[in-house]
Amino acid sequence: MISINRHILTNGLRVLHSNDSTTNMVAVNLLYNVGARDEQPDKTGFAHLFEHLMFGGSINVPDFDGPLQKAGAENNAWTNNDITNYYISIPTENLETAFWLESDRMLELDFSQKSLDTQKNVVIEEFKQRNLNQPYGDFQMLLRPLAYKVHPYQWCTIGKDPSHIANATLDEVKDFFYRYYAPNNAVLSVVGNVNFEEVVRLAEKWFGSIPARDVKPKAIPMEPIQTEARFLKVERDVPANMICKAYHMPHRMNENYVVCDLISDLLSNGNSARLYRSLVQELKLFSEINAYVSGDIDEGLLLVKGKLNEGISLEMADDAIVAEISKLITEPIGDYEMEKVKNKYESNHVFSEMNYLNKATNIAYYELLNRAEDINTEVEKYRAVTQAQVKQIASLLFRPENSSTLYYCKK
Repeated sequence: MISINRHILTNGLRVLHSNDSTTNMVAVNLLYNVGARDEQPDKTGFAHLFEHLMFGGSINVPDFDGPLQKAGAENNAWTNNDITNYYISIPTENLETAFWLESDRMLELDFSQKSLDTQKNVVIEEFKQRNLNQPYGDFQMLLRPLAYKVHPYQWCTIGKDPSHIANATLDEVKDFFYRYYAPNNAVLSVVGNVNFEEVVRLAEKWFGSIPARDVKPKAIPMEPIQTEARFLKVERDVPANMICKAYHMPHRMNENYVVCDLISDLLSNGNSARLYRSLVQELKLFSEINAYVSGDIDEGLLLVKGKLNEGISLEMADDAIVAEISKLITEPIGDYEMEKVKNKYESNHVFSEMNYLNKATNIAYYELLNRAEDINTEVEKYRAVTQAQVKQIASLLFRPENSSTLYYCKK
């Protein structure tokens, strides 16, 4: 059970705290409620660009990393379709340094054409290396617009095309910052060897004077229910054929989200799981195969992705995947198998919360979803899932008309 304290500043910043006396460190995690889904279709990649811009200097601090290195701290950030997350791990005695730096870049960045051009070049190069010049690097760029026709999940976090970043103006970047990087659009979580009163004092001192901003309610279009199977076949210079099948699934707060997550674990969570045992070990159709959920806040995807062995046709591999996942609907699911995947989920969840930095990140995310305290009941939700629920949801999930299939062929 994680004990959580909460304090809300007058500007709307939600401050969470959990004491961890087993470490001499403190994690300061700042989650902004902005991701790729907040972008415009012709201006994508902005949230990811800001992940880089936020390290390029703020209004009063030209160098973000220097003071942290002197304080013995480590820091990084990541962006996905829903959120942008910044974190600092710092010795307790130097905690105020983290509050100073994070508050200053929330207040205002050091906007300049030179800084923007530098970070644009970094992001464009990353786009080319990860998505264009790496084997299978563009598979998400192909699959997302196949599965989504309306919702902004149709593009990757890094964006649709490098030209969107290349053409970004300083005014557009400033507008994006002041629209989303605000105290009333963020959650600050602090976990480690520090008491709640000190966290409140530092939060009020460094963040209290930052004005709330006019954060407009999200107007994100809902993806229509898919009514026909979709299919795309491409050729690339890759070592082996790959297949990916995507199925629309409920959003993160839907009660059936945890059922879909357990379905993915039944299919693919270790070498004893169904897909690996059947399609890799027994039938030898694939060299590797995985199933996982995208974990999105809005309606996401359950994906099955595998690389084929030489000489196996994509059609045969596709049929084998469909046959295997259909067994979740047509055949009994044993008590032992259900208990195994639930135990594995619980152990992963518990071990994750033992790390103070993971704990800080996770409680901020649960606060964004609903309430940070919900993290303490997550295991119970998974424990409560029954075999009958798995069958029911699998029958809805794995309908052919709910599928988008990508054949990724080697030349």
